[in-house]
Amino acid sequence: MAPIIEVKIPDIGDFKDVPVIEVLVSPGDAVEKETSLITLETDKASMEVPSPQAGTVQDIRVSVGDKVSEGSVILTLAVAQPAESIQTGSSHDMSQTPPVSLAATLSRSEQTSMQGDIHADVVVLGAGPGGYTAAFRAADLGKKVVLIERYPTLGGVCLNVGCIPSKALLHAAKVITETEELSSHGIAFGNPQVDLDKLRNWKDSVIGKLTKGLKALAKQRKVEIIQGVGKFASPHLLEVATADGLKTISFGNCIIAAGSSVARIPGFPYDDPRLMDSTGALNLKDIPQRLLIIGGGIIGLEMATVYDALGSKISVVETMEQLIPGADADLIKPLFRRIKKRYEAIYLKTKVNRIEPAADGLVVTFEGENAPSQQTYDRILVATGRRPNGHHIGASEIGIHVNRSEE
Repeated sequence: MAPIIEVKIPDIGDFKDVPVIEVLVSPGDAVEKETSLITLETDKASMEVPSPQAGTVQDIRVSVGDKVSEGSVILTLAVAQPAESIQTGSSHDMSQTPPVSLAATLSRSEQTSMQGDIHADVVVLGAGPGGYTAAFRAADLGKKVVLIERYPTLGGVCLNVGCIPSKALLHAAKVITETEELSSHGIAFGNPQVDLDKLRNWKDSVIGKLTKGLKALAKQRKVEIIQGVGKFASPHLLEVATADGLKTISFGNCIIAAGSSVARIPGFPYDDPRLMDSTGALNLKDIPQRLLIIGGGIIGLEMATVYDALGSKISVVETMEQLIPGADADLIKPLFRRIKKRYEAIYLKTKVNRIEPAADGLVVTFEGENAPSQQTYDRILVATGRRPNGHHIGASEIGIHVNRSEE
């Protein structure tokens, strides 16, 4: 007779009383090891609890809406064989994983001779949305996974200094502008009183909840996180510069998810703190009276929307003939009409030729078809796109060729 075991909530970090949002199995279901049993939701991040062994579900002890913590019993399971005989880790076949970009595999003898300070079945370089999802999937398949991230928190640009904080601030901007527009319907509010410290702290709390959730998911799956800057030393060895010194990590497979960095225009005075990139703009140091945004793409216009709502006079300069180049012109026209009424100026087919720091601001010289006379701004946001980080990880030295046209 197959032994019956209790399946309990594993270590999920510091979370307690986490709600069950989905029960994925029923009594009598046959499950394999790592089959997802239930889904939990904590701080807007969801996590699935996998089966520790193969077997048949007997009695389910939780329902949707119940709250559980580490050690709570989920269900009972008639296991297919005693726990002592269950093989873990390398018994899983990575060929069942969806195709990803992997380094070439060395023979077992070659890998053995190149053991680093840490060895992993799978190393993931970069902990953004592509990296951490790949790491979690590999761990769910039973692999020993090491996740390398240069910054203190997981989530990459998107979560820490990109999509999430910008959307949080855009929500605040939307509330401000909607209350303004209600005056035409007979409902008037006073001018908003903006407390930048509270707004910044709220934005940071949104990021913190999600990064904490990712850390818990990594801990649940026993994904080892190394903070530092990784670079290939050989096809199966990474060197990671950490706060504690250089560490070497050997691996069977590597997933490269190194992300991107802000693109810079040569010749601009980047040592002047009044010249910002998107990360600096999200920090909300102050609300400048006049703000110039170089680049009329998505990033630039999102920050223009935020600072316009907070009270800045916005000017946008774009070298192409329309905002958000590449998008359908019919979609951009209503956006252009709306923001032209709100912004101080929009200069199309124009570029910034020179920026000179001065005591009273940054003096800008323009050139192009619609170039204005020299202007002075309190702050300037350079939002001219991003460049991939793949050129800085030593990939070319081990035979991985990066398309230079992406630079």
